[in-house]
Amino acid sequence: MQKVCWPYFDPDFENLGERVYGPPCRVYIDNDSIQDCTVVKVNSENKQGLLLEVVQILTDMNLIIIKSYISSDGGWFMDVFHVKDEHGNKLTDKSVINHIQHAIGTSRRESDSVKASELINNANSNSLEPPLLDHGEHTAIEMTGTDRPGLFSEIFAAFADLHCNVLEAHAWSHNARLACIAYVSDDNTHAPIDDPSRLASIEDHLSTVIRATTDPASNSTHVGHKENEMDGFLAGQGKGCMNSNVERRLHQLMLSVRDFDEPFCGPSSLSLLSSKLEYCDRKTTMVSIGNCEERGYSIVTVKSKDRRRLMFDTICTLVDMQYVIFHAALRSDGADAFQEYFIRHIDGRALNTEGEKERVVKCLEAAIERRVCEGLKLELCAENRVGLLSDISRVLRENGLTVVRADVETQGQNSLNAFYVRDISGNKIDMEFVESVKKEMRPIHLEVKNEDNAKYRVAIASHEPPPVSAAPQPQPPHRFSLGEILRSQIERLSHNFVPTK
Repeated sequence: MQKVCWPYFDPDFENLGERVYGPPCRVYIDNDSIQDCTVVKVNSENKQGLLLEVVQILTDMNLIIIKSYISSDGGWFMDVFHVKDEHGNKLTDKSVINHIQHAIGTSRRESDSVKASELINNANSNSLEPPLLDHGEHTAIEMTGTDRPGLFSEIFAAFADLHCNVLEAHAWSHNARLACIAYVSDDNTHAPIDDPSRLASIEDHLSTVIRATTDPASNSTHVGHKENEMDGFLAGQGKGCMNSNVERRLHQLMLSVRDFDEPFCGPSSLSLLSSKLEYCDRKTTMVSIGNCEERGYSIVTVKSKDRRRLMFDTICTLVDMQYVIFHAALRSDGADAFQEYFIRHIDGRALNTEGEKERVVKCLEAAIERRVCEGLKLELCAENRVGLLSDISRVLRENGLTVVRADVETQGQNSLNAFYVRDISGNKIDMEFVESVKKEMRPIHLEVKNEDNAKYRVAIASHEPPPVSAAPQPQPPHRFSLGEILRSQIERLSHNFVPTK
């Protein structure tokens, strides 16, 4: 056997630059300079996508970014964030501060390590997809296609028919397009589904369900699986902590089905179009693009209503469209937000054609709009079982409600379900039925939130007596009692609803 000799490399040589010049990424947390917020400063060697990584970390910690300044010219990345916690306070918890410093520094080092490994192994991967880990107890199913009323219910019913237990699911609907990511396991073995023939059968079945549309021009349907994906899986982490990797993938899926274009005007999408037209009447997002001839930048200006994760949605879209952000500024006054980005395409050119500028404008508007859900948010907690989501979504569909967004996860033995619903005709749901929900659904924990108004919430599990009104208003005959529907139909199918603690 021929003896193979390898050159010797001193293990300390890899860290020589860091020992001489300092760490490649420095994170400073300043709680003294500004009275009402914490300043997070990041100085690092620049690389494509670093800004998005930092914003993802801050977003995953539910921090509110009220102001930011970014500069990454000359191979060095300098960023300043003014942040508050989810309650609007400064960051005073030492563990939170340490986590920010560690997460950003670790993300930078791991990114460099992954890049070096890819160069060594000549790995060819899809640049749009976050890296996947190789362990887990579930299979990720991705779906895109043309949306229609009742499609969510049909998808969940298909999973039940296919003997798939949905551990977690996230779905967005915008401009008559749908994107959904579901994490499933076998309902008998509770193991990931890895049989190629069964996976092919699942993909074929779901594709048939999604393609059942009257849109003859629809060719954007896609169903795919990722085995044992753990990146972004939330089981057991509690509701409201959706990982930004999942959200980024949903943005990418919606972009792939061109939700920035106007929907096809077919009979099945008339209700979706009426909802879209209603929203356009009070649209507040404005995107404009100019050029900085002297430096060769394109200047993207975004004015919109402020909300959480706004900066993440904008940067995510620009990065996935293969644009490099060199300078940026964001400021918010609480109600409105102003963002400005100096960008070039990844090949170094500015946006020169009107067609390219129009596409960027449409994509940024769609990225901001697709997360905003008007109507009611229904939150239900129940003991998890196969077919639960199918039963709940079917009841909603049969009684005139269409789901425009869904977030489902399991926490222990419980399934936490959040459905954003609208009237199937595109109209707003009258809040008059909320009192009937409070009176009739006491055994079931249910929260109803009006996303159009300020913080309207009803806790059904409460034992408080109903408020006394001076003159009760008669309910229109065409209105229905959602409380009665859910109690009479869902409880008939399953008696395992449990209250949350």
